[in-house]
Amino acid sequence: MTFGEQPAYLRVAGDLRQKIVDGSLPPHTRLPSQARIREEYGVSDTVALEARKVLMAEGLVEGRSGSGTYVRERLVPRSIARSGYRPAGGATPFRQEQADGEAHGTWESSSEQAEASAAVVERLALAPGDRVMRTKYVFREAGEAMMLSTSWEPLAVTGRTPVMLPEEGPLGGMGVVERMAAIDVVVDNVTEEVGARPGLAEELLALGGVPGHVVLVVQRTYYASGRPVETADLVIPADRYQVAYHLPVK
Repeated sequence: MTFGEQPAYLRVAGDLRQKIVDGSLPPHTRLPSQARIREEYGVSDTVALEARKVLMAEGLVEGRSGSGTYVRERLVPRSIARSGYRPAGGATPFRQEQADGEAHGTWESSSEQAEASAAVVERLALAPGDRVMRTKYVFREAGEAMMLSTSWEPLAVTGRTPVMLPEEGPLGGMGVVERMAAIDVVVDNVTEEVGARPGLAEELLALGGVPGHVVLVVQRTYYASGRPVETADLVIPADRYQVAYHLPVK
């Protein structure tokens, strides 16, 4: 086989990847052994090993102790809805989706006061040492963790008000816009930056991923007259979900 300019291990990985995609190597099929790859493609053991590593890093195959390497089940990514402002009712997009009778979503949350980290100080335009209300969420669908979220709100804004705890009180569970409006803070802008990175060990443990899996990170910040009043990180397993935006036309 002629490999041209591309490194041989990438060519081998690409050919095996195509076989997985087109079904020649269906889910749960044992990947050809290192010796078989070496013979079939006319490459060294090192090239064969590196090609297998590429497929494993991409999440296409998985190793099974004492058995070999197998093609993973290919999941069709589901959408997670995102929108800047909420329709009437004020619930977050996740809660709106769960109003569907066929949905089986649940979530857990915990809030605590904390000193803002350097990153949060920058994102919320705070002074070092300022305190925030930090709320952590785990969102589940049919019992499976599908998204993590951590939000931070300046206690200078919400402290000693009925909305200090995002999930408690008369507006517990409502969106940021509605909660802030209840204390006369008018949210007029929201930004979201979407990126991807390898998941942290604790994130993948919570989301049921394996080391090396990629996560999508949505960094969201709400503003009122230019002042940031809430910021959050949403962490989503990229192999199972995609982020879908619904933006109103004005």
